[in-house]
Amino acid sequence: MTTNTILLASRPQGVPTAAQFQFETREVPAPGAGQVLLKTRYVSVDPYMRGRMSAAKSYVAPFEVGQPIAGGVVAEVVASHSEALPVGSVVVGNLPWQEFSVADAQTLNRVPADRAPASYFLGLLGMPGLTAYFGLLDICQPKAGETVVVSGAAGAVGLIVGQLAKIQGCRVVGTAGSDEKVAYLKELGFDEAINYKTTPDIAQALAAAAPNGVDCYFDNVGGAITDAVYDLLNKHARIALCGQISTYNATETPMGPRPEGKLLKTSTKLQGFIVSDYLSRWPEGVQQLTEWYAAGKLKGEETITEGFDQIPAAFLGLFSGDNTGKAVVKVA
Repeated sequence: MTTNTILLASRPQGVPTAAQFQFETREVPAPGAGQVLLKTRYVSVDPYMRGRMSAAKSYVAPFEVGQPIAGGVVAEVVASHSEALPVGSVVVGNLPWQEFSVADAQTLNRVPADRAPASYFLGLLGMPGLTAYFGLLDICQPKAGETVVVSGAAGAVGLIVGQLAKIQGCRVVGTAGSDEKVAYLKELGFDEAINYKTTPDIAQALAAAAPNGVDCYFDNVGGAITDAVYDLLNKHARIALCGQISTYNATETPMGPRPEGKLLKTSTKLQGFIVSDYLSRWPEGVQQLTEWYAAGKLKGEETITEGFDQIPAAFLGLFSGDNTGKAVVKVA
């Protein structure tokens, strides 16, 4: 059989465009022993994929030009040579952007479809949720009454960070890029939310939103927002460095205020992390997130685009803020 697939056509310089993606029809091999044939149902598009489009050294190998792009996928087993994953099983795994694919059963995790919508295992109950869980609770370790600031707060990770901080009894301030997103953050229980695109003085707005200073900062964005937060840090503040999406498409190294002096004076802990650092603890995180979701303490939010051919557009939309919550493409 054949399948439609999306390849990396070329490496972007600056902001990626549709020219970086190539559609192609490829043969799908028959599954061998211990393998399954999968029909893709949902595809995750994530900001970290921009780094993999570059050849620069990073924490994960780059995509190869001329080969399929891969990422988080929810799929259905349509043929199986694995007792663990019979036909009809719904699974999640790191899979190519294809309508059909073959994978080793041991590389996949079965989705408990009775607990939540299947697509949530790409978001709230998947990699973004785990990123929020470990970044906030393990690195920042917020305490009741403290102030937590989240940049990119309406994104897949930021929405969950803010909700987790409220569960911990914190005052939560988020930044986002539209009035609609700000309103949604308030609905979720954020104490303050700031539209950084229309606020004339982001530093002044953050200072007003965090009158007692900042104890924890979950940084998804970097840039001017982060510069402003550094001026508000309290003694022994903690910063989880998760993303720097404001710089992902920069063609030159951006220069800004040097933060070391501010970190030194406040005895602040700054720790960068990748969610795979916590791979051995993922079952713990999934279990706790699932319990909070079942109890109504956590809400999932998705921006769902329909159609396999719309995957590149959904990915490119991440860099213009098209999504609220997790960006997912529904394929089948």
